[in-house]
Amino acid sequence: MPAFLAHAADFTVVGAVDADAEAARSFAADFALPHHSTDLHTALREVRPDLVVIASPPVAHREQTVAALEAGAWVWCEKPPALSLAEYDAMTAAEGEAGPYAPIVFQHRFGSGAEHAKALIASGGLGAPLVAHCQTTWYRDDAYYAVPWRGKWATEGAGPAMGLGIHQIDLMLELLGDWAEIRAMAGRLARDTETDDVTTATVRFASGALATVVNSALSPRQVSHLRIDLRDATIELNHLYGYGNGDWTYTPAPGVDPARTAARSTPAEDIPSSHGAQLRSLLADMRAGRRPRASAGDGRRSLELITAMYKAALTGATVLAGEIVPGDPFYTALHGSVPGWAPEGSGR
Repeated sequence: MPAFLAHAADFTVVGAVDADAEAARSFAADFALPHHSTDLHTALREVRPDLVVIASPPVAHREQTVAALEAGAWVWCEKPPALSLAEYDAMTAAEGEAGPYAPIVFQHRFGSGAEHAKALIASGGLGAPLVAHCQTTWYRDDAYYAVPWRGKWATEGAGPAMGLGIHQIDLMLELLGDWAEIRAMAGRLARDTETDDVTTATVRFASGALATVVNSALSPRQVSHLRIDLRDATIELNHLYGYGNGDWTYTPAPGVDPARTAARSTPAEDIPSSHGAQLRSLLADMRAGRRPRASAGDGRRSLELITAMYKAALTGATVLAGEIVPGDPFYTALHGSVPGWAPEGSGR
């Protein structure tokens, strides 16, 4: 709501839908919205919105996104996109060739720090990327997982890589491009969950760069960290749930003139990563009638990498980009029906 209220000349929020009638009513009252409902289909028919924001648990994303698209509305869907690649592909299939479209909320790639780093890496001004580290080490206690849909394959989709780390993973992919192969491990170390509570992975990118990826719900000192070592400098981002330009650092390699790195390290403006930053981009795309960033294949790639991470972790195999297709058990569920990980009754 703060993001939409900051764009009051461009958007009018007209209603809220929630399975809990009181939650829908109180939210509508708090923001003076004319419509509230417990039924999305009724709201779509009565309100006929231009844009629907999906902020429900992951288990509802596919059905709600498809319903909104079929009603002619654009969709802005919170992460994780869906429970599986199969569900995400069904969401994309419901888009029209010329819209409506369904981008995912991946706001970290829209801050000025990320936009600047992406352009700098793409330009080759600091040399090729060689080594990277992508870390989402957060802390979620037992009470967090007491919420009925959390920690379960059928409703959350997977563990912290899916529910917590996907933002940093998306940003890593935004900066480094296509990946080629992945090896991984997963564990249930401290929380009473069906899913894991920690994953680690090693990724080889199409460029040849190598990266480690760590996702944890067990880390008392919380941090979101992304580090990319290029030939001539190291780019680092340290934050928790959002960043500004001051959270990025550029360190020159030995022998590289520090002034050269410093001259390249500061964006022209300071736009924090936020829903507002992505919303500005989405508004421009809606007005132009063009496909927005973080939709279709661009929105799918972090989910594909995470799916491959689980396949690699639960099978012990090296997984190649593009190999998880219809017919692969991991295409429809990230546990892949692997014994010891899959819920009972979900066999192949």
